[in-house]
Amino acid sequence: MNQKHLAAYVVVALLFAASGAYVGLNKKPPAPPITTTQPAGVTGPVDALYKQSLPDAKGVSQSLAQYKGKAMLVNFWAPWCGPCVQEMPELSALAAGEEGKKLQVIGIGIDSPTNIAEFSDKFKISYPVFVAGMAGTDLSRSFGNGGGGLPYTVLIGADGQVKKTYLGRLKFDELRKDLATL
Repeated sequence: MNQKHLAAYVVVALLFAASGAYVGLNKKPPAPPITTTQPAGVTGPVDALYKQSLPDAKGVSQSLAQYKGKAMLVNFWAPWCGPCVQEMPELSALAAGEEGKKLQVIGIGIDSPTNIAEFSDKFKISYPVFVAGMAGTDLSRSFGNGGGGLPYTVLIGADGQVKKTYLGRLKFDELRKDLATL
């Protein structure tokens, strides 16, 4: 290797080192993590939920105000969402079991009425399922689901306050612990 090549390598190495130092010194701190837990006492979205009248899987419009005063587990889902479908048997078991006596489980489907009706006919779901279409995404966002991800589940106390929200497939051990605090 001759002197010209060595000098060129040294210059390139110094440029890379200087670039790395510049980036390192000017690096911004990472954004704070997104939390999916709403503070206790949040009622605005719950009031909006109770004002909704949505068709059930059979197309019959029902007021969600009928659940006011009951602890609720509101599950935003879609038939095309794999994790949503995977957690439905456990949600059905929860709704049909002891916890279901103290807690109203409802599903709010984010899809077309036809797709939700076909899905409901095919699978045995033991809790009420409603059709919200894409407006359901906006409703879930009002509960803190900024990215609109599914499944998204909201635990609401009988007092109408959001107790906790869950993004992604439910961890039922964690959910049962949270239900014990109601």
